[in-house]
Amino acid sequence: MTVVAGLTTVTGPLRIYGRSAQLHAIDSLLTGVRQGRGGALVLAAAPGLGRTTLLAHAARSFRSLRAGTVLSTRAVPAESLIPYSGVHALWCAGAAERALPKEPGALLAMVRDLAGGRPLLICVDDAHLWDAASRAALGFTARRLGGPHPVALLLSVAARRADDPQLAALPVLHLDPLAPPEAAALFDGLTEGGADTVVREEVLQAAGGNPRLMHSLVAGLTPQQLAGRAPLPQRLYDGHTFPYDGPERIELPPDTEELLLLVAVAHEPGAEGAGADADLVLLAGATAGLDGAALGPAEAAGLVHRAAGRIRFDAPGLRHALYTAAPPARRRAAHRLLASVLDDGRTPPLLRKLHRALAAEGPDAPLATALAAEADAPGTASHARRAAALSAAADLTRAPRERALRRAAAAHHARLAGRPAQARELLAAARSESADIRVRGAVALVRGQLALGDGPVADAREALLLAAELLTPHDPDGAREARLCAMAAAWDMGDAAAYLAALGTPPDAVAPGPPAAGTAPDAGPDPARDTDKAPTPAPDPLSEEYRAAMSFVMRGRLGAASRGLRGVVARGQAADEPSRLLRAGVAALVVGDLAAASRVNARALAAARARGTDIHVPQALEYLAYADLRAGRHARARAHAEEGLRTAGRTGQRNIAAQHHAILALVASVEGEDEAVAAHAAAAARTADRHGLVQAATLAQWALARTDLSRGRAPEAAARLGPVVRPGPRRGHFAVRMLAVPCFVEAASLAGEGESARGSVAEFADWAAQGADPQAPAQLARCHALLAVPEKSDALYTVALARHALVGGDFESARTQLLYGKWLRRRRRPGEARGLLRDALVSFERCGARAWAAQARAELRATGEARTTEPPDGLSRLTPQQLRIARCVAEGATNREVARRLSVSPRTVDHHLRNVFALLGVRSRVELSRLVARSEQHTCRDEP
Repeated sequence: MTVVAGLTTVTGPLRIYGRSAQLHAIDSLLTGVRQGRGGALVLAAAPGLGRTTLLAHAARSFRSLRAGTVLSTRAVPAESLIPYSGVHALWCAGAAERALPKEPGALLAMVRDLAGGRPLLICVDDAHLWDAASRAALGFTARRLGGPHPVALLLSVAARRADDPQLAALPVLHLDPLAPPEAAALFDGLTEGGADTVVREEVLQAAGGNPRLMHSLVAGLTPQQLAGRAPLPQRLYDGHTFPYDGPERIELPPDTEELLLLVAVAHEPGAEGAGADADLVLLAGATAGLDGAALGPAEAAGLVHRAAGRIRFDAPGLRHALYTAAPPARRRAAHRLLASVLDDGRTPPLLRKLHRALAAEGPDAPLATALAAEADAPGTASHARRAAALSAAADLTRAPRERALRRAAAAHHARLAGRPAQARELLAAARSESADIRVRGAVALVRGQLALGDGPVADAREALLLAAELLTPHDPDGAREARLCAMAAAWDMGDAAAYLAALGTPPDAVAPGPPAAGTAPDAGPDPARDTDKAPTPAPDPLSEEYRAAMSFVMRGRLGAASRGLRGVVARGQAADEPSRLLRAGVAALVVGDLAAASRVNARALAAARARGTDIHVPQALEYLAYADLRAGRHARARAHAEEGLRTAGRTGQRNIAAQHHAILALVASVEGEDEAVAAHAAAAARTADRHGLVQAATLAQWALARTDLSRGRAPEAAARLGPVVRPGPRRGHFAVRMLAVPCFVEAASLAGEGESARGSVAEFADWAAQGADPQAPAQLARCHALLAVPEKSDALYTVALARHALVGGDFESARTQLLYGKWLRRRRRPGEARGLLRDALVSFERCGARAWAAQARAELRATGEARTTEPPDGLSRLTPQQLRIARCVAEGATNREVARRLSVSPRTVDHHLRNVFALLGVRSRVELSRLVARSEQHTCRDEP
């Protein structure tokens, strides 16, 4: 395997995605060399994650600046499977190669001689394949660079060799698989945005964040396949081009290949990241006469590693590549071997039957029935494993209708496991196998649910209503679930009439109260129940009460709905099934019980994680973030929305991701992060426009308007919010626009257009009277104060503050104090204004509302307040999130540790940290720590 520095495999400038921290570190290293300082850096990554590309980028950058010479290494022969112990060489374009000595001192002397006092960059790719003596010489040399010899040594190693003792004390940067947003950006760049949505999903899932595999997969698809006009190949992976540790395919001994296939087969569905049970693999191998030592060459080649009793593949997707590349007969033999050694007393029955099914050579009705029954048993396995079992049962089923129903059931569980691409593939197979009305209904239900998470919601609603119609005679539970999901689609559309149509004819509200004794939680529809005419099921009190209450809500009778909604909360909060808990969480939000909304949705989140229903996790986080926003807990809303954004990406739910973007825009509009508001609002709007998400679009506009208002741009804010809150074609979402009315009234009043807001205030008064939001009565009094004649405003502001005191909420209370303080100052009552403005400033600072705090300071100065200083040393220029990150870094935390502490991604931390460095004019984490320490000391001295 020839190891070059990557310079022969990367021929032109590439856009590098998701590697800002690594690029920043490389640029710092090269800058140091140009300024006369030496240094070294190790890039550690699994195959295909881009370490060679980064070396190529470094070399290209160094050459483009004409900063000095670039040298690279080569010399590992293609047949090598173990660290090469021959002679390495340094190579430079247009110059003769020079052999590298293995003696540490000799190598150091040679490098200094080559530099000759001028900047020199040496790139060493795949240093882990060098023998120990050569690696020791490299480490010795790297630790002694500097002084009058400005040499940079840039090495790459496999991820598992990052802690090589021969390279000890050298700085190491790890490359993880690309996060979903970066992977999607890479895919869109490779396809110029012209790929079909489903194709995009399937390639992203297959690539697993591996850039080289992404390139390979896209290159292997025809234009027709990329556009979704031709079927995708059965195997998206090409086992012969998968990115191993080198540009050539690694040839392994036959026994090693057999053991690797056993490792691939032994991974459990839904837990692929956990690896395979090493004891199980070695026992199965021994049964087949394979020595466990045969795994050694694969470990040496960087394909797998053993740790804590598990065997894991070192590259994303490699397991699937090996499995799909193996001939079917070999795969069946491996499954048969595992099934024969599984311990009946220790292994779940479903897993044993699954291996037996995958080893079968044709239809087997008894095994299919037993496997499907095991998969249908509640609580016995993860949804991913149940999807795999039902899919295997379908393969063993001869009758087309029964086979299609099992595939639809498998798709149902694949969706719940957060695997939409797998679900869609199963649905396509089911629909092609049978036109039975029950099959059509089951397929339409899952397809509509998938579109509800990622697709035009109007289309989702139609598919779900069709499913309800088809399933009513055969699967009433499924029909009921279809209607409830159609209601959710209409909610996202912001269409009250469509919501009422989806409701059908709801019964009268059921009297609220605790669930009846022995009521079983609803496990959702069962698409595989094999009956032509299902018996009429017992009514589900929670679902029926929810439908009845929401019927009143959609007709504008929130007061009449309140009793039923509270009944839904009471019934649902004791459930342990995520969808029921989420329904109760929605009811709590609609009725304005924010404490219950937080409690119930937190329970839904815990239940979704415990049950492995990954599809429900981002939605539970969305509802938690809404409760936090309305309660004024903006930092917590940010944490929930950031996690929700990541999980929505992982589960392929772009519609929910759009809602999280809108929430993050609203949080940033409070904290004064204008760039973040614009970015998140734009991201929300892109999906909202394509998929008809009126709620996300309304929230995004509200966030932009609130940013305008915080910066004193009242006319712009009024222009944004006017169409949202008033009747007309651009009217906002029915559940959100009332929440935005106080902002509109404030903007219109400050812009001198108060009369235009009176109609909205009247409508807001009716809504507030129904108890929909705890802050509404105080906000209503503030709106009246803004529009009243001066003789009445004073008393109305006082009423507003008194109402705020009853419900709390720093941000809204501070906004009223700020407006009242402004009003008093303009009436030449500065003494009274100061107290209110001081209180507003403290509250804004406490909740991190920087732009609003700046307004309060300016008003205080205008009253003659002597001391309205900002935090020292420039820290006041940081956003709240930047300040949190700066303080964590000052305490010595790494970017990963900061990300875990603040529940954000390492990429987000890196982005904010680079902005912090630029804003504060510091060049290192040490300088930042000193500056933060000085600031904290200054603050302590100022305190009385």
